[in-house]
Amino acid sequence: MAAGSWVELSDALVAVVRQAAGAVVRVDGRRRGSSSGIAWSPDGTVVTASHGLDADDEVEVGLHSGETAKAEVVGRDPSTDLAVLRVKAALAAAEWSETPLEVGQLLLSVTRPGRGPKASLGLVSRLGDSWRTPFGGKLDRYVELDLGLHPGFSGGLVLDMAGRGLGLATAGLVRGTPIAIPAATLKRVVKAILAHGGVRRGYLGVASVPVRLPATLAKETSQASALLVTEVEGDSPAARAGLTVGDLLLALDGTALGAMGDLFPLLEEERIGEQARVRIARGGAVREIQLTVGARGGARPGRCEP
Repeated sequence: MAAGSWVELSDALVAVVRQAAGAVVRVDGRRRGSSSGIAWSPDGTVVTASHGLDADDEVEVGLHSGETAKAEVVGRDPSTDLAVLRVKAALAAAEWSETPLEVGQLLLSVTRPGRGPKASLGLVSRLGDSWRTPFGGKLDRYVELDLGLHPGFSGGLVLDMAGRGLGLATAGLVRGTPIAIPAATLKRVVKAILAHGGVRRGYLGVASVPVRLPATLAKETSQASALLVTEVEGDSPAARAGLTVGDLLLALDGTALGAMGDLFPLLEEERIGEQARVRIARGGAVREIQLTVGARGGARPGRCEP
């Protein structure tokens, strides 16, 4: 590449970062370290990484102007690592791209770990189809980034070379791996949080862990494992249906349950209020019970709470 071309490229990158920096804020929601956030709309709505917030109070936002402002937590969805804040300030909202991503595509990330922005140049290193996070949330695509992790990385704006947003950067979903939460997921989750304070999902009201079935039960049910109920919430769908600690969840509406993530795809928002058939084993005997799927705003990380 000729020297003049390098200069043109450098100038183009500077222009993109300068414009994008106005849509990126610093989020001080933890006692140790800051994260970043993206201006979602001019009225003061900001989307950020949920794991960057210790609590729902005492959140402060560092603006592009250098000023700081108190922020209200509108809601959170830890299962997709997203949170929505509202700050009393006029913001320059990010512009989002609808162009499909490609492996090897160049990208920029803009974060705000301090008073000023921090820019990084990288590429899309790996793509996949829609997937569920370890906490049960659904992302429209798996987008892995070739970017170095640094303080303030999570919540930053991932951009194409034209300055349009591709997603929100996070290191909170896959340990040690930079991920972009795609724009389509952001739009869906932010809309749900603004409407309900979280993402509505069906739930049964149990905590469970996967276990291997005894040989005789495995032969009878034609499955090797099930979910052992370790806790039943009071006045939950599971409690009202008579589920108890020690029950083995074998299947829901005919779909076998053998791992902690098996229930999540079966409990999307559209299942709320519907009847479900739960096949269980209790005391070595297999039976079916009926229950009505309830509603939960969002699962807490680290627990299986379908």
